[in-house]
Amino acid sequence: MKVLKILWVLFFIVSCNKKENHPYTFYYWKTHLKLDQDEKKVLDQASVPYLYTRFFDVDKAGGKFQPVAVITKDKSFQTDKQIVPTVFITNQTMLAISQDEIRFLAESIHHLVQKKAEEYHLKVNNEIQIDCDWTAGTRDDYFKFLKELKKVSGKSITCTLRLHQVKDKKQTGIPPVDKVYLMCYSTSSPLEKSEKNSILDVNTLKSYLSKMEDYPIKKIEVALPIYSWGIITNHLGKHKLINALSKKDLENPNFKKISDHEAEIMKDGFYFRNYLNKGFKIKIEEITDEQLEDVTNFLEKKIQHFNIIYYQLDSKFVLDRKF
Repeated sequence: MKVLKILWVLFFIVSCNKKENHPYTFYYWKTHLKLDQDEKKVLDQASVPYLYTRFFDVDKAGGKFQPVAVITKDKSFQTDKQIVPTVFITNQTMLAISQDEIRFLAESIHHLVQKKAEEYHLKVNNEIQIDCDWTAGTRDDYFKFLKELKKVSGKSITCTLRLHQVKDKKQTGIPPVDKVYLMCYSTSSPLEKSEKNSILDVNTLKSYLSKMEDYPIKKIEVALPIYSWGIITNHLGKHKLINALSKKDLENPNFKKISDHEAEIMKDGFYFRNYLNKGFKIKIEEITDEQLEDVTNFLEKKIQHFNIIYYQLDSKFVLDRKF
């Protein structure tokens, strides 16, 4: 009997310490749908049967709604995953929008999503995800738009949720959807002078999400960053981004290392398809497995059972990364 008790206690301890295994997949955020062998392999191994694929952006120019960077497709883009169409809408699109325009926008987005899915024979599921950094000033019209899109499309409408929209939920409101996707990145602007990692500063994230367990929508998936970039600073202190750079890109005889993630250019020339001058500085921002684990462990205390969607599927970001 005593032995059984000890075994039961040991089993309980092991069960409590067992790390939750989160099913995962990816965002695909390129205008030309194309998969290389590495991307296909990594996507095939993903345990969620969906690929969240950006179809186009929507912006307003001259008072008119415009689809921007609509997808095209290469024959290499073949996958068994169901495609979740994702549409990015600028916040300014929702400024001073009328009820008729809301209806027109919902119908236009639904029709363009349908058209592209049919044109490229994409196996889409019953969801459209909307990505918009809405604010207190646009929330009411944005929420009306989400309801209208659901009515027009007959689809399940979901949306992204940024950190400030959790922290300031009284001002920004709760979107009328059944499920949200919590974006755990872009914790600050890369173009501000700061020692923090602008892609993901874990302490900033924890501060913004300290009351995450009180968020009224309980179906929450988590978007985590795996992307990287280089921030170039010129002689005047102006900043510019070059995507997909990593620390190994600093290994150059024309660069002088300042730290393990910073370097100064010692010779004018073309680097990473950009002409950069002597004296310019490069700061690399990338995400470690330890940071992602820290965020995941924190969120496990706040959210019941979530999937992870990594941003984004690109061989530059997925190689040598354990998922």
